[in-house]
Formats: sequence, structure tokens, C-alpha cells
Amino acid sequence: MNHDPMMPPQVERALREYRALLSAHGITWGEPPLGYVRMMPFLRFPEEADRMSITPDLDAEFRDTLDGEVPRGLVALRLTTGGHRLEHGPARPLLSPGPVPVILLVDSALPHPVEVTADGVPYGIAAGGAKLLDVTTATVLTVDGEGVDLSRLARPAPAARLRLRAGFPCRWSVTSEDGQGWYPEGVPERRDNDDRPFFHGDDVVLGVPCEPVTIRVTRGMEYGTAETTVVPRTGEETLVGLAPQRLYDAAAHGWYGADLHVHMNWAGDLVADPAEAAVAQLGEDLHVLNLVAGNVAGDRVYDREALQHWAGRDLPWSDAGHVARMGVEYRNDLFGHVHVFGVAAPPAVYHTGFGADADWPPNAAVCGDLREPRAVLGYAHPFHGPVSSPEDVAANGTRNCSGRALVVDAALGLVDGVEVLHFGDLSPAPGTAEVYRRLVGAGNRLAVLAGTDTMLSFTRQDTVSSPPGWERVYARVDGPLSAESFAEAVRRGRTFATTGPWLELTVNGRGPGETLALEGGETVAIRARAVGPEVEHIEIRTAAGVLAEGPGHELTAPLSVADATYVVAVVRGGPHPRSPRGRAYAHTSPVYLDVRGRHVAREEDVRWCLRWLDLLDELVRVRARLRTRAQLRDHLDLIEKARAVYESRL
Repeated sequence: MNHDPMMPPQVERALREYRALLSAHGITWGEPPLGYVRMMPFLRFPEEADRMSITPDLDAEFRDTLDGEVPRGLVALRLTTGGHRLEHGPARPLLSPGPVPVILLVDSALPHPVEVTADGVPYGIAAGGAKLLDVTTATVLTVDGEGVDLSRLARPAPAARLRLRAGFPCRWSVTSEDGQGWYPEGVPERRDNDDRPFFHGDDVVLGVPCEPVTIRVTRGMEYGTAETTVVPRTGEETLVGLAPQRLYDAAAHGWYGADLHVHMNWAGDLVADPAEAAVAQLGEDLHVLNLVAGNVAGDRVYDREALQHWAGRDLPWSDAGHVARMGVEYRNDLFGHVHVFGVAAPPAVYHTGFGADADWPPNAAVCGDLREPRAVLGYAHPFHGPVSSPEDVAANGTRNCSGRALVVDAALGLVDGVEVLHFGDLSPAPGTAEVYRRLVGAGNRLAVLAGTDTMLSFTRQDTVSSPPGWERVYARVDGPLSAESFAEAVRRGRTFATTGPWLELTVNGRGPGETLALEGGETVAIRARAVGPEVEHIEIRTAAGVLAEGPGHELTAPLSVADATYVVAVVRGGPHPRSPRGRAYAHTSPVYLDVRGRHVAREEDVRWCLRWLDLLDELVRVRARLRTRAQLRDHLDLIEKARAVYESRL
């Protein structure tokens, strides 16, 4: 019997455990704080999700957040004094008879309690209350003994088959006119953050109804989209040959794109295995994939066994143009999360501050232990919204995974970069980018990074169910692609992060991560160029702010250099299928301009970081869960070391 290299015994055992957790607890896998997760497939993150308070009555809170809307995939049963009614989208076409799963929101406007039964199981609904139920179209449903017919949520339809062929792995979307998605047999029914169904592969066969269906195919952000509509005939197989066209070829110029923050398993509605990760990476033509092991809210670290088996080695499907590794997400929700790519061995510490655990050791101590000669560390999803002051960063003591300790770890040289692009900040001007430029202006040399936090174990949950690589960090690599060469390029800051647009920056011919050694008084020539149909606006920034900006895809500007500074380029754009949630954005790492041997250290930015440290000091004293004075002293000592670094730059 041949052994599957993608399924080592310890990984297979772990996946069996996850399936048992899913079977016993549903989408939360028994993680106590995750009750709200079952509602998240129907809420936009963060705008709608943030309106939903985490209260004991989550079902009613969810109902109120929807404010009368019925998102796709949800059925609402409204109970009123005039009777009950079902609200739902079009009936689902059925290619073969059988029950269809239904997520049912029971919404009572009655002034008294009511009992709803589903297949004989009673559920008490309080006056004006709500209940979220998992049922099927065959469920026997009653309201105070009166039956509710769910069978009309589906309808029979004659069946046909499609064979989809592009000639290379791609991402496919097949939808009928009612918005229903269609998938090959046995393939998870995934939807992206635009609620579009998708799956990956090539030369795949799937069943569809004999009615108009639209086929779209793409392959990650370096490709456009091809689309066609067909009407298949009953019982026949229709071949659809369709391939997306390249917009640019980064690898041909030595640039390789990565998603440094992807979870194979992290609770969810299915258990994902390495084959799922492989088909997604190749279907997106994602050059580098970092699958991180991490906890949710307790001691269990998901995919730890895969990390233990593959640490320091490429995953089995890696090839000359694609590298996949197991990595780590170290997590502390008060001080921030850090992802690690290229680890040679599993870490001693995966998380702090969860449950009864102390917020100790400090992030800096853990980052120091995680640093290896060939690994790179980056702060994950550090800030979640606009940032205009240090108070926006550090004053709020909510345990919301903000990267509050980043100001320390950057000063002490313990991290290599920052996720300027991530799932938690999709505004046109990300707050993380503002903080990043403050840190760089204060003298810290950090690379821009990107990580989506995609979770392959979720088929539909806004941003986290989208395919890996919908945001990427590109790095310019010397020689062939490998985990080591990519990590080295990141350490050197030879990167830009993007939702799709290609972005180039040169200063006197030097690119991101490079340094120009000047004497002062010279004038340098800056050029920024972007590629992509969604690009609308381009700007060149220095430590002092915007130097030049304008519409279009290219911008040049001279800069007379008196003091040390840096130069970055930023691109923005409007709605486009390649860019999630209608936002196009790209940001380069800096080209550094040193003057008479001095690095940039703008006083305003240094004092901004010193104020951040003051607030962090207060936060540690008041909010951190610490058991001993020695643990407190460890935190405060590191803050003082960072303070000394910043003060030395004034």
C-alpha cells in the first residue's frame, strides 16, 4: 500500500480529531467564544459584524443586526400576530431528489412566548425573540403545532454536465440565473468575499441544471477574467474551453507573490487537508503559501501536527514556481499576533493570554525565540480602522488582537515587517499603512507585508473564506525561488503589498529595500509605475508626507534631499473583480535615503512612537493579566529598552 505524502499518520489523526469536534459542536468546534461564528457567513466584516454585540442572546442580536434583510443562503421564518411567513431567495434547483440543508432564522414579533419544533425537537422562543436553526427542506417544522412547509425552498430541475478546461489550474465560478453556485461532486461549496461561488482545478466535470449557467474563470491577481454563458442539454456533457489572460508576469522579472497568513484549520464548517491547500495555491498561481499553525481561544493549536512533520521542509506539492511551508501564528490578543515564515522547528510558545494564562512572556521575548537565521516575522492584522494618533493604537484596552507591542519589537529589531494589507482593514486608506509609515519615519526598517487570514476550513465567512492570495506581498528574489530566497528578500525589504495592481518604484534606479548614501543637497529622480485595470490614483510619499500625486498609472518627481528620509509609492483604485470589496490598493516598502551616514529619524515620528510607548506602559500596568511583579518587570524593561532606542534617534 503506497503512503500518501500529503497525509502523514500524525496529520491524519489530527484531522480525525477535528472532524469529531465538527460533528459534536458544529462550526465552532467547541471553542467557547465562537458562538457568533455561525452567524458570520451572513454579515459583512467589519461594518455589519461590528454592529453585532457579543451578548448572551446572540440569535436576537443577529436578527437585529440584519435589520430585516435576508442574505443569500438564509431563510427567515417571521412570526406575527397575523400568522407566519417564510422569506427567502429563489427556490434551489435540485438535480436529484433529496433534502437540502437550510439555515433558518426564526424571528418572533409576538408579545408572548412560542414553541417551534423541528423533527420533534422543541425550541422555546421568547416574546420578541429569535432562534437560528439548522434544518433541511424535509424537516417537519411546526409553530405551536401548526405546520410550516419547507419543501418549496427547492424545485426539481433536469440535469446535464459541464466539462471545464483551461489547460492549467484555475479558479472557476459556475452560477445559474438565480445566483445558485454549482460545484464538482465532493468539492466544498465555497463562496468568496463578494459572495461568488468558486472552486479550483482544470478539466473538471460537474452537474448543472438545463438552464442558462454562467462560467467565469480566473487565476489570482496576475490574470484577468474570462466569462461565457451556456445552456446545456438534458443528459449531455458540454465542453467549455475557457482560459483567463495574463495581465502581468511577476516571476518573469524575479518577483514572487506570497500570502503569509493562511490557516488550513481554525474551526469552521469543514475540515481542510493539505490537498485543499495544494489545489488552492496552484489554482491561484500563488508563488508562496505560508500555512500557519495557531490556536483559537484555548490550548489546542490547530495544524500543530502538520508543522511538527514538515517544519523546515517544503510541502509535497511545491515546485520550481510554487513554494508552500508550514509556519506559525503566535497570538496574544492584547499585544498583537505575529506570523512566522520559514521556521526550521516548532516553537516553544504558540500563544499567551488565553483562558487563565498570563500575558507573559512579552511578545518581544517570544519573537526573540522565534527568530531563526532563515525565518521572517511579521505583525499580523495589526490595526483595524483609521489611525490618526497613538491613542487610536494603544489607549483602548480591548483584547482585539491589535499590534500594540509592535512599537517595541520594531525598535529592538525583532520583527521584519508588518501586514499593511490584511482582512481587518479594507478602507481606501488603511490605518495600518499610517502606523507603518510612522514606524519607518522613526527609524525602524520594516518591510510591507500582506496576509489574508484565509481559513480553508470555512466555505463562507466573508473575507476569511476567499481564496488564499486575494492580497499578496511581492518580493524581488535573487536567483531561483525557494523558501530561503523569498525570506531573504523580505528581510531586505524588497517588497510591495497589493490587492491586485503591480507597483514599481525607483529612486535613481534603486528599488524598495535599497539605500542611497547621500551627502545632502543632491536631487534624486523618483519614478512610480503601476499596472492594472483598477488603478486610478498614484502617489509618491516621503517621511514628510505626499511629495507628488496624480491620476493614471505612472508618476515621476524630483526630490532635493537635505535630511535623511525614505520614499514609498502608493496606488489606489475603485471597484474591480480582482480587488476585494471594491477597493484597489498597493504600497511599496521604502527606498531609504541616508544623509552623511544617518538613517531617517523624523522627530515628529519618533515622538509619536514615544507617546505610543507611554500608553503601552499604562496599558501593561492596568490591563495585562500578570501573576507576579517579575512578569510586570519583564514587560516594563522591554518598553524602557525601546524608549532608549527612540530617544537616541532624536
